[in-house]
Amino acid sequence: MAEGVLEIGDADFEKEVLQSDIPVLIDFWAPWCGPCRAMTPIIEDLGKKFTGKAKIVKFNVDDNPITPGRFGVKAIPTLMFFQKGALVEQVTGMMAKPKIEELLNSMIG
Repeated sequence: MAEGVLEIGDADFEKEVLQSDIPVLIDFWAPWCGPCRAMTPIIEDLGKKFTGKAKIVKFNVDDNPITPGRFGVKAIPTLMFFQKGALVEQVTGMMAKPKIEELLNSMIG
């Protein structure tokens, strides 16, 4: 995984996302998903750019089905933005990098 991007699963979702003291962007994806693969360079770039300010996380829905079911993820890619353990924004489908950056910056303050 790229620098600044954390790959997590069902087992560490609570600790890495819900208990995080900094904002979290979670990318629900799967290796077979073309749009998900197209988002990867954007996610990796954001990981570098927001190191220490926000947590950028990738979550493979094929390997970890519990959390996506819990949050109603029906299509991928789905991006979720968490702050202080609460879901503040959810977008399904591809999203432009400037819009993601804008959302993250608004959460950082």
